[in-house]
Amino acid sequence: MLKGQHVQMNRLKLHNGVTQIELESKPFSLLQVEQWHDGLSEEKQDCLAEETPVAIVYNGVSHAVMLATAEDLEDFALGFSLSEEILSDANELYGVEVNIRQNGIELHCEISSERFAQLKERRRTLAGKTGCGLCGAENLAQAMRYPKPISVNHTFASKRILLGLQAIKTQQALQQKTGATHASAYVLADGTIALLREDVGRHNALDKLVGALAKSTLDKTGFILTTSRASFEMVQKTATAGVGMLVAVSAPTGLAVRFAKVCGLALLGFARENRYVVYSHPELIQHESIKS
Repeated sequence: MLKGQHVQMNRLKLHNGVTQIELESKPFSLLQVEQWHDGLSEEKQDCLAEETPVAIVYNGVSHAVMLATAEDLEDFALGFSLSEEILSDANELYGVEVNIRQNGIELHCEISSERFAQLKERRRTLAGKTGCGLCGAENLAQAMRYPKPISVNHTFASKRILLGLQAIKTQQALQQKTGATHASAYVLADGTIALLREDVGRHNALDKLVGALAKSTLDKTGFILTTSRASFEMVQKTATAGVGMLVAVSAPTGLAVRFAKVCGLALLGFARENRYVVYSHPELIQHESIKS
């Protein structure tokens, strides 16, 4: 599935015994609404971002279900697999088949036998344990796994960071339609955006980007720009992808900052048109006059 393509299927109806809920399998839907302004109403057509249950299945065994935007799903499957360290290389994913079901979408991933055996052992140790926000972790040590430290042998020019911030505004097609999605972009060293993925979930958007980046021939001298806050998992995913800087338009968490410092990753927050805050590894930022 190429960038911009999405799954096409009819509306699905879920039965919960009382009501029926219609699921959409496309990134957005249109709805007639009543808009009020200064005491006056107006009928208009609104564009709504859609959430679709997406199950990731490895070699016939279901692993996880997320609510996601139904586009760039092959990128999502690969990026999630790499971010969760189910795979260590894109070549270990042999193929992704998108199957439409009555209650959502299944991504059937064929992975190497070695990786599948490791995943089965991981799932066996999970049996009977309660879940948490850190998907697939059976203990605290695994939840707080540290990727290999990043070796960054270059600096990031502040002017290029600001160019990326300006460019991302015009390239978020789904956000412009709905106002309800996040974006993650890979910005080259010259400030141009090479890849961009969108989703209703910020983690999903980054996973999609990680997958697209893994399939590309781009080098890792650029940085990742996200339109969300920088949580621990966002930093973890960026570090696992081997990218040396994460720039977020909102705030980072304290854990994210400490994690970035340990991993050797530059973390910037509150990045806007002409400002940003450097939270880790300031030596990697080449500060320049914004007006020059």
